[in-house]
Amino acid sequence: MYDNYVAIIIGIVEGLTEFLPVSSTGHMILTQELLNITHDDSLLNTFDIVIQLGAILAVVLVYWNRILSLFGIRVGVQQAKPNQMDLIHILIGIIPAMALAFFFEEKIDTYLFSPYTVLVGLVLGGILLIAAEKIEHSKPLTDDLDNLSYRQALSIGLWQIVSLWPGFSRSGSTIAAGMLVGTNRKVAADFTFIMAIPIMFAASGYKLLTTWDQFTPDSASFFAIGFLVSFMVALLAVVTFIKLVSKLKLTYFAYYRFALAAVFLVYLLVKR
Repeated sequence: MYDNYVAIIIGIVEGLTEFLPVSSTGHMILTQELLNITHDDSLLNTFDIVIQLGAILAVVLVYWNRILSLFGIRVGVQQAKPNQMDLIHILIGIIPAMALAFFFEEKIDTYLFSPYTVLVGLVLGGILLIAAEKIEHSKPLTDDLDNLSYRQALSIGLWQIVSLWPGFSRSGSTIAAGMLVGTNRKVAADFTFIMAIPIMFAASGYKLLTTWDQFTPDSASFFAIGFLVSFMVALLAVVTFIKLVSKLKLTYFAYYRFALAAVFLVYLLVKR
């Protein structure tokens, strides 16, 4: 059984990185490498799922009104719009990556979940972020989430496939994709966060069914601490990012990714 400080560290890493364009999965793999935790540790694999649920809950809390509107439920003075984003947008966006993840999960876990593949993903994902900034439309075609087209949703969903490579980043690939197909950063980020909810619930729910035996009285506090830390940090990270997304350039995150990859490569070479 791990000490609670491990739960706090990994919970903070998950909460901070899950919805930023830097790859939470990549950071989790690198963090576990620093903590000398193996990827095939069943307890930690279950823990990773639990704290991911904490991060999802944070997004649900932030976007609860928009989520209800997808099901035709409107609170207060909110009115329906002629072209309002609906569940079809979400389905179109999530099906490509979910389908590939379902059929190739074992191969992805076997061949891509290592520190070295994460470093490659960090660099390639950083290049994608820079490309999105360079190619971004000077006058975005879509500056309102409710004006997002089905074609744009599908394009973003197809780009999300690259995030199956740890280090690429789901939010990074989808925000960049949104900018490449004519949305502004705020619309791309909002769609990314809302689209993440069913994807993460489905992935987490599926894995929980296969790791249920890890929930024991001895592990209860460990899981609870990680869940709460991840939730609180993710809530802060999402709210802050939403406020700053229109002003922040994706290149800043790209430079961070390059620096992290370089530093960690040196670490891995020295460790050998």
